[in-house]
Amino acid sequence: MKKLALVVTLASILSTNVQADALGIYLGGQIWDNQASGTFGDGSSQIDFNLADKKQNSFFIAFEHPLALIPNVRISSTSLETEGNTTLKTDFEFDGKTFNEDTNVNADFNVSYLDYTLYYELFDNDLVSFDIGLTGRDFDGDVTVSASSDSVSQSGTVSVTDIVPMLYVRTNVGLPLTGLNLYAQGNFLSIDDHTLYDYEVGVSYELIDNLAVDVNINAGYRAVKLELDDLNDLYTNIEFDGVFLGTTIHF
Repeated sequence: MKKLALVVTLASILSTNVQADALGIYLGGQIWDNQASGTFGDGSSQIDFNLADKKQNSFFIAFEHPLALIPNVRISSTSLETEGNTTLKTDFEFDGKTFNEDTNVNADFNVSYLDYTLYYELFDNDLVSFDIGLTGRDFDGDVTVSASSDSVSQSGTVSVTDIVPMLYVRTNVGLPLTGLNLYAQGNFLSIDDHTLYDYEVGVSYELIDNLAVDVNINAGYRAVKLELDDLNDLYTNIEFDGVFLGTTIHF
């Protein structure tokens, strides 16, 4: 019911007299080779756990139509997984557990999110397109800090399950006679001490273009910022960024 209410609210906010000019389904995915950096903790103190670089996956499906007032729909999934290790220089509290100074601790950051986006194409032609909408970002995951030695064995876990609204924008610029497109898209939020962004810039190439199906390959740079202030008791200032390779199929 919570997700349904969010979708209805977004639809009412976005209802204006704009529309897509074609009916279509888009499927896509990417492999993202990113670097993770930053800190997280319980608010009073945040620790740099020397987070490891990882390869992440992301997928999406979108449906566009020519009906006025009714927004287009895009649903995407992204996983953010990393781990780290450090020796504490001071006492550190997490999930009600106290990890003492000089303790060697491990961190496991495993957070994914589903984006439910309602958007409109303000204009769309072979040269330039521009989309704008609203996203409900549905977080789901766990962040764990643990320590194990001859003298101590303890673990604390914070579960992240919440939905936050974000602005969605996308623009595409075609390069005539080349099969190439330059594009940028992203989600953004800055409210209540939360600062989040998730954007990518890249180039796509039309590998297949006919009446039945279009297939593009995409490459570029993507960055995700999670500056969270008490999201389910989690405080973070973490960024994931790096290059990606993906594909988009249009029916």
